[in-house]
Amino acid sequence: MTEPLLHVRDLTARYGAAQILFGISFDLNAGEAVALMGRNGAGKSTTMKAILGLIDARAGVVVFRGEHISRWPTYKIARAGLAYAPEDRRIFADLTVRENLDIAALPARPGREPWTHERIFALFPNLREAQDRSAARMSGGEQQMLTVARALMGNPYALLLDEPSEGVAPIVVEAMAETVLKLKGEGVAILLSEQNLPFAARVCDRAYVLEKGEIRFSGAMDALMRDEAARRAWLEV
Repeated sequence: MTEPLLHVRDLTARYGAAQILFGISFDLNAGEAVALMGRNGAGKSTTMKAILGLIDARAGVVVFRGEHISRWPTYKIARAGLAYAPEDRRIFADLTVRENLDIAALPARPGREPWTHERIFALFPNLREAQDRSAARMSGGEQQMLTVARALMGNPYALLLDEPSEGVAPIVVEAMAETVLKLKGEGVAILLSEQNLPFAARVCDRAYVLEKGEIRFSGAMDALMRDEAARRAWLEV
């Protein structure tokens, strides 16, 4: 069997005295989308931040493309091809769309078509129209698109998307779904933190459901959609 692109085992994390993750383990393969699901506070975002080295108080094994990255600094993880589109976007509001893209650009990866302005604008036509506009003057949906586009400019092998459908219009959610499907088709791996079950069901191959920092369900997305008891226990509000 081919080794997974991202291999996570026994991941723990804490903020101060509060432990948030309790032994999270999962794999992510090239060209697939995997959902991290759960209610608010379940540990989805913390899992992503721990993988990326954004939380100091963490332990466990994280292997990316055969390299043990558990103790790497975040900038080195990003340069290795693991990109992040955070829930709070973190775009540079005073810079234009083009400037936001340029500041995140990394060299092309061997054997892969590089992400350029033109490829980004083909994927997100709204950004083409707004390319010379400051990010502060964009709608929430456009800012969300820019967040994902900026991550892609790093030419990643894998992309961690934190709540991409949160707080945006249905037309933007549809655009995000199409984007994830296209990226999968190009071999990019997607780890998706999400509460929107229909969105996740459309784009994801597998799911891990978290509750209080532990995995309660793991399996095919179709299996989760058929498991009403699991959805009621760990996803419904």
